[in-house]
Amino acid sequence: MDMAAGIIASLAEQGDAGAQLSLAKIYRQGKGVSRDIVAAAKWCRLAADQGLAKAQHNLGVMYDEGDGVGQDHGEAAKWFQMAADQNFRPSLHNLGDMYLRGLGVAEDPAKAMALFRRSADQGSSRSQFCLGSMYDEGRGVEQDATEAARWYGKAAEQGYADAQINLGLMYQDGRGVVQDHDEAARLFRAASDALP
Repeated sequence: MDMAAGIIASLAEQGDAGAQLSLAKIYRQGKGVSRDIVAAAKWCRLAADQGLAKAQHNLGVMYDEGDGVGQDHGEAAKWFQMAADQNFRPSLHNLGDMYLRGLGVAEDPAKAMALFRRSADQGSSRSQFCLGSMYDEGRGVEQDATEAARWYGKAAEQGYADAQINLGLMYQDGRGVVQDHDEAARLFRAASDALP
């Protein structure tokens, strides 16, 4: 363990939640120590138990993916909920996705929409895209092409390629927006430029 990792480890052992989260990241990435995802999960949980929203979110991701812990969508949802209760944007989105798909929680598109909206209002392009999709498909809400275009537009402005494509299709067809083939082409080009 290099000197910086040693200092962080010392603070983590003394109960500092921020240091515990940092040590979890060090173990997860193997920086200055041997990569150890089980140790990463242990330190992440200690920080999460102290109420650190980012640690709660990260632990939720670990449970969702089965990384360092057994995969458990219910446990993931529990940790995402704790961080979402602190208005932590990534957890609002992830928990919304779990309600949308019925992973670890009962499927509830209305709850998903409410969580996506809270995340989208904080600027999450992923959540803005999801809201656009829900309005586009009429899932959990009455189908509304104008609202779909509005939310796709917010995500598209941030360079979210899928939103640019969907909004481009709406401009191409004149669905929810005034038909505009030039705007459709601009959006398709922007999406193409964003793709690797």
